[in-house]
Amino acid sequence: MKALGTAPAAMIDKALLRSARRVAVAQRLAAPEDTGALKRSIAITAPGETTPPYSQPGGSHIADKHEVIITAGNSDARYVHLVEHGTAETEAQPFFLNTFHQMRAREQRLIKRSGMKAIRDANAGKKTDV
Repeated sequence: MKALGTAPAAMIDKALLRSARRVAVAQRLAAPEDTGALKRSIAITAPGETTPPYSQPGGSHIADKHEVIITAGNSDARYVHLVEHGTAETEAQPFFLNTFHQMRAREQRLIKRSGMKAIRDANAGKKTDV
């Protein structure tokens, strides 16, 4: 991998962010809208960035190298887990995990295809579009 340089890593990060954007858009479309705060709270965290405070799942976290995190929730929408899983008084309105699981296999294939193309191009000495 060292001989290939940084182009494949950059291409993989680009593919991860592209897939994350597609998943986040689908999650925003699936999210129930009352005030719109829930939809606006869905965020993408790129490698090296920190997730928003009060985000689900897991609160604040720094994304590792080649890791993209999609979260829902922030200081304005701290109730995401209650909407997603429901409470004793309200029924669950799953929008986050269901959408992620429905799109995961397709996005994994696209990421893998982009990674393999980046490696093939680097091996062939082609200039990449990073």
